[in-house]
Amino acid sequence: MPARAPAHGHQGAASATAALPALPWSHPWLDPWRALGQSIEGPVTQGVPVWQALNRIPTAPVRFAAHTVLPAGVAYEQFIAQTACCPTRDGWHDFLNGLCWSLFPATKSSLNRLQAARIAQDGILPTRGALRDALTVFDENAALLRAPDALWEALADKQWQRVFVDLRPLWRQSRLVLFGHALLEKLMLPRKSITAHVVRVRTGSDELADWDRWIASELQAGRVASQPFVHLPVLGVPGWWRANEDPVFYQDPQVFRPARAPMSCGQ
Repeated sequence: MPARAPAHGHQGAASATAALPALPWSHPWLDPWRALGQSIEGPVTQGVPVWQALNRIPTAPVRFAAHTVLPAGVAYEQFIAQTACCPTRDGWHDFLNGLCWSLFPATKSSLNRLQAARIAQDGILPTRGALRDALTVFDENAALLRAPDALWEALADKQWQRVFVDLRPLWRQSRLVLFGHALLEKLMLPRKSITAHVVRVRTGSDELADWDRWIASELQAGRVASQPFVHLPVLGVPGWWRANEDPVFYQDPQVFRPARAPMSCGQ
């Protein structure tokens, strides 16, 4: 097991770090993150470096350190895999990433190991390639959905009228959890066009710890690169945005785009 790197930084860093405004915890998509986030958010809003606040969480499988610990020429994912230390910038993006390491430790560890293994195999290339692209999309912008078959199939086919109007009651039988920290950051300023890359969760449990183990096993089974993501405009989720109570909300082809027709020979 790689040795853990010490949490680097200066004792007086708090006074030199700009305080961040509080996160908008009232948004329903932040429900799974609220208790943990609010428990360590206070120091960050007072100017304590994000990495120091994150190290107050006992459940993360990594320690956090100032981003300056990352050596020049070393890939971020590779450094984490080798040291169990996560270089962290000040800002909500990396704060939310730290929360994800704590709520989904097995999934984040699997994503990191897969990235590091591909880097070790191929080196740093001009483009990431299919696997690393898929892993990055998952890490930054994924949402996790457990839903009845009818709802999932309509979503995969972009049948928006069925997804959000005809099958609206099925959302009460479903659970959606936003995973990607970049996705969560974008939703600090909600816009109708913000779209998640959705992965279907096939476990009957409502416990996020069970979801975490299940997703990590799927990642390790090598299914991420071949599994297409399903698109979901997040503010369309029933109960998440007041404007979507009016069906007209979904009649916006710039956001709720129809599925592409399959190309025929000669096109």
